[in-house]
Amino acid sequence: MLSFDQVKQSLESSGQSHVLQFWPELCEEDRDSFLQELSQLDLHGLKDHCERAAKAATSPPTSLDQHIEPIPPQIIGSTKKSDKTSLANWQNEGLLQISKNRVGVLLLAGGQGTRLGVQYPKGMYNVGLPSGKTLYQIQAERIHKIQELADVKYGSKCTVPWYIMTSEFTLAPTEKFFKENNFFGLKPSNIIMFEQRMIPAVTFDGKVILQGKGRIAMAPDGNGGLYQALLDNKVLEDMKMRGVEYLHVYCVDNILVKMADPVFIGFCVSKGADCGAKVVEKVCPAEPVGLVCRVRGISQVVEYSEIQPETAELRGPDGELIYTAGNICNHFFSRAFLQDVAEKYIDQLKQHVAIKKVPYVDMCGNQVKPTKPNGIKMEKFVFDVFPFSRNFVVFEVAREDEFSPLKNADGATTDSPTTARSALLAQHRRWATAAGATLLVDQGNTLPPTPSVSAGDAALAQCEISPLVSYFGEGLEHLLKGRTLQSPFSLDEKIAKDLQA
Repeated sequence: MLSFDQVKQSLESSGQSHVLQFWPELCEEDRDSFLQELSQLDLHGLKDHCERAAKAATSPPTSLDQHIEPIPPQIIGSTKKSDKTSLANWQNEGLLQISKNRVGVLLLAGGQGTRLGVQYPKGMYNVGLPSGKTLYQIQAERIHKIQELADVKYGSKCTVPWYIMTSEFTLAPTEKFFKENNFFGLKPSNIIMFEQRMIPAVTFDGKVILQGKGRIAMAPDGNGGLYQALLDNKVLEDMKMRGVEYLHVYCVDNILVKMADPVFIGFCVSKGADCGAKVVEKVCPAEPVGLVCRVRGISQVVEYSEIQPETAELRGPDGELIYTAGNICNHFFSRAFLQDVAEKYIDQLKQHVAIKKVPYVDMCGNQVKPTKPNGIKMEKFVFDVFPFSRNFVVFEVAREDEFSPLKNADGATTDSPTTARSALLAQHRRWATAAGATLLVDQGNTLPPTPSVSAGDAALAQCEISPLVSYFGEGLEHLLKGRTLQSPFSLDEKIAKDLQA
């Protein structure tokens, strides 16, 4: 730990001496903890961080219209457009890699559930499924199932390690939650939690924000903080020790995520890719999602604010949007590529500006909860490494099968608990009817095979299938064919055994 004089000198030289303005008012214990916090900051880079944040917040977004082009079709695979033989081959390749313990999954879970309106990590959220399962439990059970599928196919006894990147806010509650739930049946040694770095929030005039008299307002450095965190916590060494060669990286809030998706893994491995991105077709030109495309010939994600509406609306001869590959934070990386990024490219990662309402203490020491944005949080994004890839590929999937994020509290029109729950139950309803089951709703009416996914039909969509029974709709025909099921219907392992009997 640095001495008070060392910290004071560093802060003064960075133009941040106000950070210690309440030092005389702090008790001995608070002084010790504050000094420890300040010692852990990158004090040498603080001046640069604050200046860059203030400058970036006032810079207009760069327009890239003159330089972008779509991803070339030869590097794209698709669950919708690729032939069945290719899809089957990719799935077999993916399961083979999983069976050989070469595949890990990495969860980005450093953010808080602020927009969702909860004070705990999003993975602990219960969206109101009949089973009451949380996002963490659903994901854990998908890991169980994909291991089982690989073992059955290749006669193995494999492990898919689960790496979970948390932050200062989410590590302790996540660890506690997993312990309380007996790690959802997974071996604790195969669940590796680690923290990403925190960086100071900054005012519009480049001053570090004090959250309290003896505490700086800190924020996670975005999901692109992954690469530094892999180094800080020796995670790459752990992967090497376990023999993990390929990593599936995803965001905690997608209720439809296919953990270690063998088709995606197999596609990327077959193509010799070091980096890959899953995409969904944009619902409309103005949908606020990042766009996977090329800029000056280099693959990357362009934010929707970086291109003009007229460019987003461009259509080809067939009437389809030219720029339609929506980024969903669902990626493939080879371990060798991650090692390269960690060793060579970390300092080149782009910084993004997030303007936020940051609680602070004013000059008189009063606690203030701002009603409008007052601070800048600088973030890196996980996809900012795409330009460093030597062999980048894209895999297109159906939104209704693989993407329904949970970001907003109920009442919002999109990305809410209701829309996430409806998407999962509608998917399971499709699986059941495809397997030959007939679903009945109240009053004995037959459920239409493909009603729309909306808040209005949530009551209809009460068919839930445990990931422990089926990973992606497979293996259901012998259980459900010819059966009439009364909604709500929940198919767990016990009921599956009863149906087989």
